[in-house]
Amino acid sequence: MAQSQGWVTRYFKAFCKGFFVAVPVAVTFLDRVACVARVEGASMQPSLNPGGSQSSDVVLLNHWKVRNFEVQRGDIVSLVSPKNPEQKIIKRVIALEGDIVKTMGHKNRYVKVPRGHIWVEGDHHGHSFDSNSFGPVSLGLLHAHATHILWPPKRWQKLESVLPPERLLVQSEEDCL
Repeated sequence: MAQSQGWVTRYFKAFCKGFFVAVPVAVTFLDRVACVARVEGASMQPSLNPGGSQSSDVVLLNHWKVRNFEVQRGDIVSLVSPKNPEQKIIKRVIALEGDIVKTMGHKNRYVKVPRGHIWVEGDHHGHSFDSNSFGPVSLGLLHAHATHILWPPKRWQKLESVLPPERLLVQSEEDCL
């Protein structure tokens, strides 16, 4: 009996050691490197949730890639909503700081994106609450870069950083150099 109690005690101690190492490592990984998120709504159709309300895509969000605020035009990013800090939104980067963008419904027809900001839009323009509603977004609100669709399995794919052809810039900062 004493021998079986010794085994249980050793097992419990080993479990606790593993648990107290694994949990902080997992939390750090999910906070700093990558996590998964379910995409809801129609704002990013057809790139995400092409089936509408019948299904939701699950995407891999790479925190590490945006740690230095390095994003490119066409990237799909997760960010804190400028209107509701409790909510995260997912949009496509259309313009970077210094770019001049032709808006779609914003109060100004053309906007020069200020330093430290980006212009984001949903792919489904009629159903997207984006920079056309709230203006340029501070890079400080960036949360992660969406890199892959993980679910449903039939949609497994890498998300490409492509700027939609109808959203070409009026002028980019590189054109001025």
